[in-house]
Amino acid sequence: MNDHVLVINAGSSSLKYSLIDAGSGEAAAAGVVERIGEPEGVFRHRGPDGETRTTRPIGSHEDALRAAIDAFEEHGPSLDGIEIAAVGHRVVHGGSRFGDPALINEDLIDEVSDLVPLAPLHNPANLEGMRVAGRLFPDLPQVAVFDTAFHQTLPPEAYTYAVPRGWLAEHGIRRYGFHGTSHAFVSEQAAQLLGREPADVNVIVLHLGNGCSAAAVRGGKSVDTSMGLTPLEGLVMGTRSGDVDPAIHAYLAREAGLSLDEIDHALNFESGLKGLAGENDFRELSRQREAGDEQARLAFDVYCYRIRKYVGAYYSVLGKVDAIVFTAGVGQNSAEVRSASLEGLEGLGIEIDAERNAESSDEARAVSTKDSRVAVLVIPTNEEWQIAREALKLVRS
Repeated sequence: MNDHVLVINAGSSSLKYSLIDAGSGEAAAAGVVERIGEPEGVFRHRGPDGETRTTRPIGSHEDALRAAIDAFEEHGPSLDGIEIAAVGHRVVHGGSRFGDPALINEDLIDEVSDLVPLAPLHNPANLEGMRVAGRLFPDLPQVAVFDTAFHQTLPPEAYTYAVPRGWLAEHGIRRYGFHGTSHAFVSEQAAQLLGREPADVNVIVLHLGNGCSAAAVRGGKSVDTSMGLTPLEGLVMGTRSGDVDPAIHAYLAREAGLSLDEIDHALNFESGLKGLAGENDFRELSRQREAGDEQARLAFDVYCYRIRKYVGAYYSVLGKVDAIVFTAGVGQNSAEVRSASLEGLEGLGIEIDAERNAESSDEARAVSTKDSRVAVLVIPTNEEWQIAREALKLVRS
């Protein structure tokens, strides 16, 4: 039986793709096209022959996907020799309308278009990816998998903001949460690593990359998460502030004469680690910190302190925690972040084994002590595989 799914993640000026066996998670090929619409685009394809890299103008997302199709033919594997079951699309914002993957048709495109105000940087690009793939693969089922879907199980007390009631009905103001495909994948993998069923396990997932989010997952279902109406709320991130006093906007408008757009841009693109230390690449931040840079040290401390606060909060939400899981680039690779973020939580039964934590590995593993009541796990995320699995499940149902 054919289990291959072509996964597409269309960004505003980029397009990522993977051809994945949804059963095994093995990627037959993957690639990325960057700087779409700029004078010189960058195209990388990784297949059976290794990785190839070219630079040339790529005017549109359709040009990018056509280049990917050509790369399959030139560098393998040929799409003519592989029966593809579906095309799976990452869609950032599904609002409260989409709690599950959905087949893409004109009605869905209209509904996702209506949600553009909630994700103006992401949903338009996701829509373009759907339209392009629909034209180039007209005979394949197209499936939308939403970043927000996993968090549709949040109870009302978790997703409701204490703002005027009409704001929810009229403007959709509520917590939605993001990184859902990652949280879904990692929480399931955590249960497998513990040798238990997802329904029997409570976990706190920490997705730490350039974007960061935490999720409290009870029995395989998200019950709280740190990102809110937008991906700006919650943890400190590479360029995003995370939690701030909402009165900052009015204060800066009055005292500094900044417009709402200027404040919004600063909080999303000039804040977080970049705002504190001038550097959002965590590897470079770590080098600066080790060299004695005080701003880098403070940025690291603020970053880890915020994580620790959320761990404590979600511990109380869940009542019983079986595992804390670190994932994504920083979560998987920074032993220092894992250690600093959980420092002082021994009273909650959370103990990290320093030697195991310091080991570098691409495998899912435990880094807690044998006596720790709460397992501390490091699990590489695989959002593309999760999208492929969900897309295949829908078209086979």
